[in-house]
Amino acid sequence: MSNGVLEPLRRRLSLTFAGQSEGIPAWELALEDGDDAGYFAPDSVTWRVHGGMTTIVGGIRALLTQALHPGVLAGVLDHSYYQDDPLARLARTIRWVFTVTFGDTRAARTACEHVRRRHAPVVGRYVDGRGVERDYSANDPELLEWVHIAFTDAFLGAYEYVRCPLPPARADQYVREWAVAGELMGVESPPRSVAALRERLEAYDDGARLAHSPRLDEVVGFLRKLPLDPMLVPGYRTLFAAAVDSMPHRYTDLLGLDRSSLGRGLLPPKPAASVTLAVVGLALGNPGPSEQAARRRLARLGVL
Repeated sequence: MSNGVLEPLRRRLSLTFAGQSEGIPAWELALEDGDDAGYFAPDSVTWRVHGGMTTIVGGIRALLTQALHPGVLAGVLDHSYYQDDPLARLARTIRWVFTVTFGDTRAARTACEHVRRRHAPVVGRYVDGRGVERDYSANDPELLEWVHIAFTDAFLGAYEYVRCPLPPARADQYVREWAVAGELMGVESPPRSVAALRERLEAYDDGARLAHSPRLDEVVGFLRKLPLDPMLVPGYRTLFAAAVDSMPHRYTDLLGLDRSSLGRGLLPPKPAASVTLAVVGLALGNPGPSEQAARRRLARLGVL
């Protein structure tokens, strides 16, 4: 595929993911700085899972999964302007994930402290799945844990869905490695194996902590049809269908999503997502700027 075809796509993708169509964002270039190798080595499973394009599918899946908790959902609806600036939260999430993954330990800690400060004023009340009104705070242990395990499950699940299943020991290693991110965010004793992750996820499905609601329909409908540049809409629809197809049936039922109504293209959702992500990778470059900056830091420190 020629540069003439890819360049307009690259500009639109860069604007979507980084907030600028030209150049590399300063925060990504800054990952070259720092005094240590960071929390994750280049041969870590975290670099493998986060270093490719499957994180886009994982990000969509994570947002859908997190919204199943009415406390998390209330925080988004009550304290963000997601409809006015729908991609801002996605861009912030990408920045956090890549900084923790590829940055040095100081950059990772600073990124997590910044998110926790942003969470501090996010408080209010919500109605749980049993109709009980409850208080919430974005920094509550329950909500922090749900967000973390939803991220872990989504990124691992998306990678294995699009690429290939990891050997069990490597999948466990990913959950164990990414537990560091949970601890940096204030999660108490995050799971460190796939079995423990599954156990934590299932414990939340108790009839109260995960629930379907009209407010959830609002967010799901918005995520399904994000107001993107027209050039990106077909690809996004493909990746949204893949994210849904990769999720447990229990979650898609709670979300009110019918798999058969998604991904009615020439290819089924999984191969269609593979093709779409391959094109995105060609446009953005692989490895991406965050990983390249991290490799320059590691080379400077003599550990690569």
